[in-house]
Amino acid sequence: MPDINTLNTGDSLPERRFEPDTIQLFLYNAILWNAHKIHFDLPYAVDVEGYPGLVMAGPLMGDWLTQTAIEWAGEAGQLLSIEYSNRQASYIGDVLTSGGTIKSINTNKGTVELAIFVKNQNGDILTPGVATVRI
Repeated sequence: MPDINTLNTGDSLPERRFEPDTIQLFLYNAILWNAHKIHFDLPYAVDVEGYPGLVMAGPLMGDWLTQTAIEWAGEAGQLLSIEYSNRQASYIGDVLTSGGTIKSINTNKGTVELAIFVKNQNGDILTPGVATVRI
């Protein structure tokens, strides 16, 4: 767990790298009961919907952001809130990275606000968000 007294605004969180495949995408959507064909039927996604490939599930991006904040806060930390917005789609074959920076620190409350993101291999931020953790 980070020591709140040694943290600084702008400090980076460790980044996590993802190279999702069709099996992971299929199983994730199966758990959600999400049967939208853009996530598992390549001809449909490309020929009917016009996507360049199978579309990654938006909630998966949020789960990765949640994991990024929780892992950074450590076992004794507590995720108080998280919000995010899927701004761009990602596809099977993309290399995705989650990470973030410290946005603000409240030593009186023991909380840290994090600016978090999922970006693609081009550095485009697909899913920005904000999380507040207590450490």
